[in-house]
Amino acid sequence: MVKKLKIGIVGGTGYTGVELLRLLALHPHAELTVITSRGEAGLPVAEMFPSLRGYVDLKFSDPTTADLSACDVVFFATPHGVAMSQAPALLAANVRIIDLAADFRLQDTAVFKQWYKMPHTCADILKDAVYGIPELYRDHIKNAKVIGNPGCYPTTVLLGLAPLLEQGLIDFTAPIVADCKSGVSGAGRKAEVATLFAEASDNMKAYGVAGHRHHPEIHAQMTALAGKKGDFIFVPHLVPMIRGMLATIYVKLSAKASSLDCQALFEKRYENEQFVDVLPAGNMPETRSVRGSNQMRIALQSQADTGYLTIVVVQDNLVKGAAGQAVQNMNIMFGFEENTGLTVVPLLP
Repeated sequence: MVKKLKIGIVGGTGYTGVELLRLLALHPHAELTVITSRGEAGLPVAEMFPSLRGYVDLKFSDPTTADLSACDVVFFATPHGVAMSQAPALLAANVRIIDLAADFRLQDTAVFKQWYKMPHTCADILKDAVYGIPELYRDHIKNAKVIGNPGCYPTTVLLGLAPLLEQGLIDFTAPIVADCKSGVSGAGRKAEVATLFAEASDNMKAYGVAGHRHHPEIHAQMTALAGKKGDFIFVPHLVPMIRGMLATIYVKLSAKASSLDCQALFEKRYENEQFVDVLPAGNMPETRSVRGSNQMRIALQSQADTGYLTIVVVQDNLVKGAAGQAVQNMNIMFGFEENTGLTVVPLLP
């Protein structure tokens, strides 16, 4: 019998936190041990989240007194800056870390400070952290002590572009354009006017147009995959649904790509990736086809006589875009089957 991992979750009251709880509650190799909340310490988890009644019987713990050092792995579903403040002590106790915030996503500490308005406090740990997209960095994830779990937008854009970037098939004389849309849960579980029902329902808007924190994260990974820098335009939008993300990406193909079948290229690249589904030519993905699951779906459409390719990618922003990918990373780190706890059929309707 495989020993169960002792799991700690720091910041268990947000949407990402409850999604981690949903997935880990039935994970055969996971034992939920500590779930912290500064404001809800002592409250039964299932009292805040009735969906977990009968599955999670823990109470929230005060983060100032919770013993995370007894855990095998700790997930941080917290604001930026929290994970790096606790990382040195946890690593000294041989605890592995999966951070769902931005503390370990950007290797350039100056860029991190520019976008997150705080200095990075553990650059020595950052240099060994692994960017956690399994389909790109699986071999590095296996031996990682610290994972920077990617943002939801970067996951859609990077997996949508990876086959082309890896093969040098993009003409960087034209910018890559990513037009991305997310459900309201992507803004987090907090009281803000912009996400009130009366504000977000029956409405759609762009935001972060002058600059979004996920832009440098995407650009850094694109550069790493392509081996060169290119211009990149990224515009996110808020759409009136709870969960789901759709990215429409426009790229100019290189001369080298003119003789290639891009559909076949994508199918070959992802044929062994159980969570990335390349749809048959002529099909377009819908966000409802991945709702509640760790699945991502990709479709391609060439634009006749322009040299451009349109790539459409959908995922659930809370699962493959956050908690599901974090569990996928945990499975790889500890040698479990990668789909353990993640074989969830999407919800429809």
